[in-house]
Amino acid sequence: MGAAVFHNGAMALPPLYKIPAKGPPPMTAREQVLAQWTGVNTASWERKRSSPAHPVGQVLSRLWEKRRFVQRLNENQIRQVWNQVLDPGLTAHAQPVNLVRGTLFVTVDNSVWLAEIVQYRQKEILERLRHSFGPELIKRLSFRIG
Repeated sequence: MGAAVFHNGAMALPPLYKIPAKGPPPMTAREQVLAQWTGVNTASWERKRSSPAHPVGQVLSRLWEKRRFVQRLNENQIRQVWNQVLDPGLTAHAQPVNLVRGTLFVTVDNSVWLAEIVQYRQKEILERLRHSFGPELIKRLSFRIG
């Protein structure tokens, strides 16, 4: 394909890439025969149906990641274990709020309990939680008054 010449003598270069045609792609011979035989053009339906299906496990794992189900499940389990494994006097004043990158954030209702927990009970709490969940889930504790 050669270059076109305009009336002012300038030359137009051919396009660097092919611009796709608008509308649906042309029908294959099979689709044409089926459309003539049935009187209905089902080409677009068949193309949609022929798209590759994804395994259920793959779809569910993406959904779990997107909706943060695993993190929410871990947080609920931590709350349950917190109330079972620790002293009821302590759990009445301190409750876990959320887990972010291995740090468990805990709210404490007053500064007296905060000082007691940080000075005397922090190691014990962390050891008990690690014993229940393993060392990888909870790496640190962070206490706040709330």
